[in-house]
Amino acid sequence: MAQPRLRMRLGDLLVAEGIISEDQLLLALGQQRQSGRKLGATLVDLGFIGEEQLLKFLAQQLNVPFFDLSKLSISPQAVQLIPEVHARRYRALAVNQQGDEVTVVMSDPADLAALDAIAGLISPRQLKLAVAREAQLLDYFDQLYRRTKEIESFAEQLQEEYRETSFDLGLAEAGASDSEATVVKLLRSLFEDAVQVRASDIHIEPDEKVLRIRQRIDGVLHENVLNEVRIAPALVLRLKLVAGLDIAEKRLPQDGRFNMKVRGHEIDVRISTMPVQHGESVVMRLLDQSAGLLRLEDTGMPDDLLARFRRQLHRPHGMIVVTGPTGSGKTTSLYAALSELNSPGVKIITVEDPVEYRLPRISQVQVNPKIDLTFSSVLRSTLRQDPDILLVGEMRDQETAEIGLRGAITGHLVLTTLHTNDAITSALRLMDMGAPGYMVASALRAIVAQRLVRRVCRDCAQPHDPEPGDWIWLDSLFGSSARQHTFVKGRGCQSCNFTGYQGRIGVYELLELDQSMMDALRRGDPEAFARSAREHPDYQPLVQVAFDYAGKGITSVDEVLRLAEVV
Repeated sequence: MAQPRLRMRLGDLLVAEGIISEDQLLLALGQQRQSGRKLGATLVDLGFIGEEQLLKFLAQQLNVPFFDLSKLSISPQAVQLIPEVHARRYRALAVNQQGDEVTVVMSDPADLAALDAIAGLISPRQLKLAVAREAQLLDYFDQLYRRTKEIESFAEQLQEEYRETSFDLGLAEAGASDSEATVVKLLRSLFEDAVQVRASDIHIEPDEKVLRIRQRIDGVLHENVLNEVRIAPALVLRLKLVAGLDIAEKRLPQDGRFNMKVRGHEIDVRISTMPVQHGESVVMRLLDQSAGLLRLEDTGMPDDLLARFRRQLHRPHGMIVVTGPTGSGKTTSLYAALSELNSPGVKIITVEDPVEYRLPRISQVQVNPKIDLTFSSVLRSTLRQDPDILLVGEMRDQETAEIGLRGAITGHLVLTTLHTNDAITSALRLMDMGAPGYMVASALRAIVAQRLVRRVCRDCAQPHDPEPGDWIWLDSLFGSSARQHTFVKGRGCQSCNFTGYQGRIGVYELLELDQSMMDALRRGDPEAFARSAREHPDYQPLVQVAFDYAGKGITSVDEVLRLAEVV
């Protein structure tokens, strides 16, 4: 390999080109001797030159290209030419292979030792060098070096270990050492892969001939199919042991939880097992405790809606309901609200099923129906604990609803959730549960309805003209104003795993009850309540908020129409 080499030292070159001064170079060299870091990184840290400017300068001197990885079509086969441990060590990523030539992108093209090591790894192929930013390389390592092959390899190994056995795989595994058992390594790889791609759930589903492992990423399931279906009992048993569940009970659903540390993240895992036709299905919800709670400012609420919501939160009493389907972010919004209200002068008690995040200074109670520790029984006791604020995880029945409403009427701020489609139907849902209309009108102050829509990937977003059928929907929903917007859609790239989306954002509607709405509730007139709500000047429905996001290029028309069909 003919290695590119600098004709002069980097610092002298930068001074000669007038990019930095002689004094800056001397200061950087002194700093470098103390820290032991490379000169280029030291110059960037001191602010004498930007990282991209430095890399483009090096690329020009070495006569190699500077790449923005988000604009490249990266070959998964080429990536595997450099093992992950070496890629991270040398900050090098193989992105393409043409014949015997491999294009390798590095963050430091002047590192001759790294160049020699990479050339040896891809030998006898020839190295074609390119340059990219280190931060971008690190992001792409997480995206491209998935644990899929590792998971398949452990699954094959585990299947082979028990190929000749006729006894229960799960019971055989129970006596094995955790440090040596292949099943433990397989599960560890599974969790590491899920954390790496920011999955919220892991599904383990045995089928007749295959084992399906699915991960929910940004609200959408992504499937990996393993042929080793016979390993499913071993996986389920190990998970049951860790979660403290009954390993002998395979006929009834069970729920549990456990904690683990994965890739530097403290993960709280909520596990649910259910007997299905070909074994037991397992679903695990992953809660990243190390990520910390979101602040209200970070939930995605528009500024005007956030100000109104905050005003309701700081009222001395009344009920605030957050509504939406499972997985819409209700718990995240409520915990963000609790974090803002949490202070030494306020007594806060929560009643939850389960307790998802532990909060300091807040008394959190987890219900347990097996010992009759239900929402209603706990609520009766919490009102004698001198609380200022109550959080009720979910209004599930008439008794719970009435106790919560009474608490709101008698001087407490009550936060709770309901499973309804929008804010307007939430008040009516409380009445359907049996709560008297006068009590709902007296206690209820505000309702927040929310959904999560996927963000268009910024790296591959491009202008998009909706299909003719979509325009019919848009025209019917928003009239002629829909034609005034320019929409975008992701074409799919490595950054977004070729989905066109990366991350999610909350879509909110806030309904604050006024006198006309309260009067309608007291009369038990749902039509008048809905009409008054829609006519309120501050009320903006969910689909309108989502459409505004699409008009700003945050989400796509497809996501707006998906939400509109739900509502």
